[in-house]
Amino acid sequence: MKITVVAVGKIKERFFEDAIREYEKRLGRYCRLEIVQVADERTPDGAGDALERQIKEREGERILAQIKDGAYVIALAIEGKMLDSEELAEKLGQLAVGGVSHLAFVIGGSLGLSEAVLARADYRLSFSRMTFPHQLMRVILLEQVYRGFRILNHQAYHK
Repeated sequence: MKITVVAVGKIKERFFEDAIREYEKRLGRYCRLEIVQVADERTPDGAGDALERQIKEREGERILAQIKDGAYVIALAIEGKMLDSEELAEKLGQLAVGGVSHLAFVIGGSLGLSEAVLARADYRLSFSRMTFPHQLMRVILLEQVYRGFRILNHQAYHK
């Protein structure tokens, strides 16, 4: 299975880069992983709803340009379905058995995802009702995907 993570913004801290590289390495035995960064838009302080919507739309266009036809898209969204680690593993397994060969996870910028990206998503996943920095969310996502593969393969790690 190929997994693409499409994320808004660059990783700035080295410790996040190190953690991402570690999970890329670990995931290499389970899937082909690709991480695609798209540029974020600067959001001025006090931006109104209309400007925030425009920013999300511009970021959304960049995201959608990176999603390949036929990919099963999972959007990370606060309003999505919350799963525990075993349920996420089960979801990954069901998708693989169901013939999904390309899975794309989408992580939005500081304002979230545009309506167009949410409409393209096949599934909305929430890790929490809390807001996380997009850089940290990449690490959390990769760790949980790795944990999911370990669970599916009945390998020690997840407890």
